[in-house]
This record gives sequence, C-alpha cells and structure tokens, in this order.
Amino acid sequence: MRHTHTSDPVLPAHPEQSVHAAHARHAPWPHTRLDVPALRAAGHRPHPIRQFVLKTRSRCNLACTYCYVYEMADQGWRGQPAAMTAATAALAAERIAEHAAAHGLSRVDLVLHGGEPLLTAPARLAAPVDAVRAALARTAPRTRVTATVQTNGTLLTRGRLAALAAAQIRVGVSLDGGLPAHNARRVDHAGRPGFGAATRGLRLLARHPDSYAGVLCVVDLAQDPVETYESLLAFGPPSVALLLPLANWSSPPPGHHPGRTPYADWLLAVFDRWWHAGERRTRIRTFEEVIALLLGLPAATETLGLAPAATAVIETDGTIEQADSLKSAYEGAAATGMALATHSFDELLDHPGLAARQLGRDALAAGCRTCELVEVCGGGHYPHRYRDGAGFRHPSVYCADIQVLIRHIAAALQRAAATGPPAPARAAPADAAHRPAVAS
Repeated sequence: MRHTHTSDPVLPAHPEQSVHAAHARHAPWPHTRLDVPALRAAGHRPHPIRQFVLKTRSRCNLACTYCYVYEMADQGWRGQPAAMTAATAALAAERIAEHAAAHGLSRVDLVLHGGEPLLTAPARLAAPVDAVRAALARTAPRTRVTATVQTNGTLLTRGRLAALAAAQIRVGVSLDGGLPAHNARRVDHAGRPGFGAATRGLRLLARHPDSYAGVLCVVDLAQDPVETYESLLAFGPPSVALLLPLANWSSPPPGHHPGRTPYADWLLAVFDRWWHAGERRTRIRTFEEVIALLLGLPAATETLGLAPAATAVIETDGTIEQADSLKSAYEGAAATGMALATHSFDELLDHPGLAARQLGRDALAAGCRTCELVEVCGGGHYPHRYRDGAGFRHPSVYCADIQVLIRHIAAALQRAAATGPPAPARAAPADAAHRPAVAS
C-alpha cells in the first residue's frame, strides 16, 4: 500500500458520467443489461445494507506488492483525501442511522478500514464509531453496533489498543503467514519488511483476546500451506480467514491452468490438518462457512453461498462505493457515482451493481444456476467472475478449485456422520458471528 508523494499524479474523482461510461465499457452485465425498475416491478425486493466500511484513511504505511487497493486496476485512491474528516464521519453516521431506522435493523456492523486506519491518532480512532452510536441513539435506539478495525498490525500500540477496547472495537490483522519468508511482499515504502512490527502488534493483541477478531491471510502457492497455517497459530488468533488472491478471467491468478486445482490442493492440506487435529486451536472461516452451507445453515460471507450482498463502502471524501474487492477488476469498478451529501443508502440499493449482487441464483451464469453445488458455492466471489468487456456473469475463475474444496469437505462431513466427528473445536467467543469481512 502506498502514500501519495508530491511527484505522484493526482487523478480527479470519478464524475458520475465517467463512472457510467466505465461500467458500460467494462461490465455491461449488470450495468447496462440489468433493468432494476423492471426487477422491482417483478417483485424482487432489495435487502438493506448491514455492513458499513468506513475508509478513515486512504493511505498506508506499507506498500504490499499485491494490494488490491493500490497495485491493481483501480487507482482512484490517488484522488482521495488522506483522512476522513469529522464532518464526513458525522454525515456518514446520519446516513447509517437513517437507513437503520427505515429498515428496522437490529444491528449494523462497522469496519474501520483504509489504507491503514491506525495512522489515526489514538484519541481519534473511535470517533467515527462514536458518531454512529450517537446518531443511532437519536434515530434508531434499538439498533446495536458491532465494530472492527482492519489493520496490517504494524502500528498497534498499547495506547491504540486501549482506545479501541474502550470503544468496543475489535481488531483484525492482515498477515501472509507467521514467518518472515511468508511476508516478503509486505514491505514499507523503502522496501523494508513490515513483518517485525506486525508481529510485535500481534503479540500485544494476543494478550487481549477480547479485542482480537482474527487474522486474514491471502493464499500464496509459493508457501507451504501447513507451515503457513501452523506458523499463524503462534499468534493465538481466534479466527483465520484464508483468502483466494483477487483475480479474474482477464487477469488470472498465479498458477492458473485448465485441469489443475492448485488452490484447492493448498487449502485442503490445511483443512486436513485442522479437521483431524486433536485440538482445534482456531476457527478457519472458509472451512466453517462451507460446512455451514453444506448443512443448510446461513454463512456470514460474500465469497460463498447465495446470500445477498449487504455492504457499502464510504470513502474518505464521502463518496459511496461497493466492496473494495471490485477494484481488482477495472478502474472505477467499485464506484457508484453516489455520495453521502446527495444520496441515501436506499438509493444505493437500486444501483445495478449492487442489485445484481442481491439476486442470488438469478445473477449467475447458466451453468452455475444448474450446478449441484450452487447453494454452497454461490457462483464464487463476485470479483472472481469478471471478464473484461462482458462483466460478471461468468463462473468464478476458481470454479474448479472451489468444486474440489466443497466435495472434499462434504466427504469429510459424511465420514464424520458415519463414524463420529473429529475432536471438537474450542468454544467460540459469544460474538463470533461478527467476523472481519475485508482485508487491508
């Protein structure tokens, strides 16, 4: 992730017309082919936004070489203010409260994100969350708030952790493994490794389990999967999320070849170690969500299953965007042309990009709609379906890997049903259903 230096070109924010033009050129499905008014007339009702990602900082102290915000297709960060102002945070709070009241939401989930949100001084870290709680107290007093900050961990200090804990904001950390070799691509702007500082932050966090949300880790085929997993256990994470690299049909992931499933192979090596362990020392989000979906239970993710997308991103300048992961597809892929000053979150619900992601099976490619695994796979993570010039109505670029993963886990469940389950996992925290959903 990258700071803007004085020599960096500063690009203008996406004006609404250029946003629509970019969507029409790169992703006609859904942006020009989905008739949202007709959809509503046919009885498809929108689902309210429940998770709000507040981009409190648009710059980062690291320059990770694979970062989807700074190193991939969308460079819109260059035109963003470095920090969200108090006025923008207050307006965001009013819009969130307005939406919660209109839909009778029992809970909203906030994620402080960046960039690196811990670039903010400790005394100001909780201010956006405090603003939302105050606005809800006035407008929707029955709505409770859960809050997480997603960080690279390098700036975690006792002071920052104390400020976050006092505001009941839990901490999720992004890391590529528990050894220096796993994190060679997580460097600062001078090329120096960020691993040492991140491990100091994680050790501090591990001493405060009530504040610890978990670790997000991007799968790296160059690293040994079991070594990566077991090295992360040294930091005592209550949860680990193993994320597939953001890639698509026009920009395939490393190691992608027809007939091969290297990502399934990597993940299943971890699954077998985790599933058969005498003591399950952490939750692994991907595996638990596959298991839940196989059992017909809901899963708290947008990467699997058919549950409607319900996340909105608020940039530092107050513009409203879709999920950051879309930035991996094309310039402006997450943009909506909307802003807090002029649009409500109800208006976002009728944006074709978000409306498509709430359609479930109806938004999928024909082959996906008839696949026997569709209730579990859900077509895969939306950005992974992208093909330039056509859009998002394709199978996931990881389709073969996902099928192998699901079938292997299903077989493990069947064996457990016949012979008894493996050793139980340790008890989860009471609010374990609230998990960090985005990576920094």
